[in-house]
Amino acid sequence: MINALDSDLEREVEERSGEKPRLCYQCGKCSTGCLFNFAMDILPHQAMKLIQYGQKERLLSSHTIWICAACETCTARCPNDIDVARVIDALRAMALEEGVKPAEKRIPLFHACFLGNIQATGRISEPILMGSYKTLSGDLASDIGLAVEMLRKGKIKLIPSLVRDRRKVRHIFKESKR
Repeated sequence: MINALDSDLEREVEERSGEKPRLCYQCGKCSTGCLFNFAMDILPHQAMKLIQYGQKERLLSSHTIWICAACETCTARCPNDIDVARVIDALRAMALEEGVKPAEKRIPLFHACFLGNIQATGRISEPILMGSYKTLSGDLASDIGLAVEMLRKGKIKLIPSLVRDRRKVRHIFKESKR
């Protein structure tokens, strides 16, 4: 049987995501359903075509892979059952691994703080997450009024709740890096 993969990029994305970008026939349903398509430089269906064309540098340096919220609306709308969100996630992981400078500077920092928070406590604690993010981004004061108001109204708790066996959570992180 002839290998139907058009590019090395397509092969790599398929290995990482388990999805077949070549099955996309460009109906555009993923892109029209995306809540953040207005902010993307490459729409999801266009990303699928660029994968087929082997446009790795263009995709990994795009705003799209960082703007995607992984809400999976694109995946739910795909008539060919392609998990488009998983494909975008694979591109984001490739960009991080290859040291590609992110087009959206603060999103990878927020992503790292988010995962670090889960790894440390076993769940999300808004004060810890935002404290680490604000400190590392150098933007300490811009949302202080909002934080105080949320604390006052009981929307966030100052003291985080912890998962009982955080070692299991850390083990999951360790295993996922293999």
